Amino acid sequence: MRAQYHFRNSPEGLCAWSVHRLVEASSTLTSERVPLAAIRELDEPFWTGGENQKLTCREIVDHTRLILESNLAFPVILSSNGRVMDGMHRVCKALSQGLDHVEAVRFNDDPEPDYVGVHPDDLPYED
Repeated sequence: MRAQYHFRNSPEGLCAWSVHRLVEASSTLTSERVPLAAIRELDEPFWTGGENQKLTCREIVDHTRLILESNLAFPVILSSNGRVMDGMHRVCKALSQGLDHVEAVRFNDDPEPDYVGVHPDDLPYED
């Protein structure tokens, strides 16, 4: 599977976490039911590069496929402050199915990013 990353802006530059590493690091955390109302990303631009970048219809369809194919059996991974680090497609699937919660694990202390200040196009995507 192609490498995936979670991105977050910081004063030091763009931070990137390997989703594979996040899954490993969160594997011993206890799952909890999180209300969808607590997932702030549902009401924020998430899959765009910012407020001014628009998604094309093709990109919306691509995300729709990923949402439909996502598996709610795997918990969403949340940062210590409740932000989604992995699993936004699962959050969207739960919302589209009329659920009011999603299973999630939450870091008490966020892992250090794998990359800081590296443009997403310059990250390794091959296994």
